[in-house]
Amino acid sequence: MANTPTPHNKAQLGDIAKTVLMPGDPLRAKYIADTYLEDPVCFNTVRNMLGYTGTYKGKKISVMGSGMGMPSIGIYSYELYNFYDVDNIIRIGSAGAIQDEVELMDVVIGMGACTDSNYAHQYNLPGTFAPIGTYGLLEKAVQAAREQGTTVKVGNVLSSDVFYDADETAFDRWRSMGVMAIEMEAAALYMNAAKARKNALCILTISDHLYRHEGLSAEERQVGFGKMMEIALELA
Repeated sequence: MANTPTPHNKAQLGDIAKTVLMPGDPLRAKYIADTYLEDPVCFNTVRNMLGYTGTYKGKKISVMGSGMGMPSIGIYSYELYNFYDVDNIIRIGSAGAIQDEVELMDVVIGMGACTDSNYAHQYNLPGTFAPIGTYGLLEKAVQAAREQGTTVKVGNVLSSDVFYDADETAFDRWRSMGVMAIEMEAAALYMNAAKARKNALCILTISDHLYRHEGLSAEERQVGFGKMMEIALELA
């Protein structure tokens, strides 16, 4: 029996490119398609999780929302890797900084993704799994940033299951281990990629700082996120 379409994606096999950019917000996926892609075609509207395929500098590329949190990106990235023959998924999203040297609008690439999630439990591993991005994509992203003139910070991020954490000291402990920023999806994406023998990378823009109580305005987000999007598009 064919695996496509799925309960979450109405695309047929072949509708989606080998490389997919995944912002959390489906409306940001639409913005990317409308702004950067030539001849974009919408392949999914199920649950309003919009997805589009077009070309960028002559290369076929897709963009699709992932939703918020690891369960959501876990579903969509699993299906893309295993049912739609996607090879590369690049998460592009926002993050909250927890290190002093990380500033608003900085672009951060998650070389590794710590997590407080139990997502890895499904693999029944005899220890703790360390989710990491694909080095080839990481190397290309850093080079694209250099050519763009954008300084990026590369290191460890935290993929948290909790947005409003009842433990008010939790961030202090992650900060003490050098974790740069907090987001909610990368670890599940990296684990799905590892299991499927596919490629993944998480590129983030710092939208707020949890220790300085700073945050970007809507206009600043648009400018800062544009740099991140353009780096990711070069990975197709």
